[in-house]
Amino acid sequence: MTHRLGPGKLVIASHNEGKVREIRDLLGPYGIEPVSAAELDLPEPDEIGTTFIDNADLKARAAADLSGLPALADDSGLCIDALGDRPGIFSARWALADPRVPPEAGPGEIEGARDFNRAMRRVQTELEALDEDAGRNAHFICALALCWPDGHCEWFEGRVDGTLAFPPRGRHGFGYDPIFVPNGETQTFGEMDPAKKHAMSHRADAFRKLVAALF
Repeated sequence: MTHRLGPGKLVIASHNEGKVREIRDLLGPYGIEPVSAAELDLPEPDEIGTTFIDNADLKARAAADLSGLPALADDSGLCIDALGDRPGIFSARWALADPRVPPEAGPGEIEGARDFNRAMRRVQTELEALDEDAGRNAHFICALALCWPDGHCEWFEGRVDGTLAFPPRGRHGFGYDPIFVPNGETQTFGEMDPAKKHAMSHRADAFRKLVAALF
């Protein structure tokens, strides 16, 4: 039986400040009081799933169990056609900083041990190593899992298609946003006004499905 989500506290099962910020904005109109896993000092579970849904599910279940509150987890990533949909579920791991190389300043965001400037350079390097006819088509996927302390969970997935642009442009957003141009647009997500991005992003697509089902 589907649960309903009403006003009150909801754990955002993430330690990623950029992701928590976007989710807060998306939930703002619904009377939800988001509190992040970092604020509650909840541990980050190992992401051992093989799909975005798997990883979102394990994070949401762990946060709901430990907090006694409903918990929402997001697992998202960049999938590049020419790279066989990599980095995909390993998008954040491509950004793990090499301690031997100081992170470079520039578009993107360094979140703890994650250096997304480094991740974007890796994407560019891998694409340049391919045949010159290799395309630059890509898409973002966002999987949401919402779990309650009684073990009930609901899952939703969103997608946005686009192309990659180098060098990175813009300082809005987070992660790979500065190299992603959604179809029909000329700006990267990193250049785009946050409100405009929220209206078309993979996360917004998944949230529309969540809202339609649970509010």
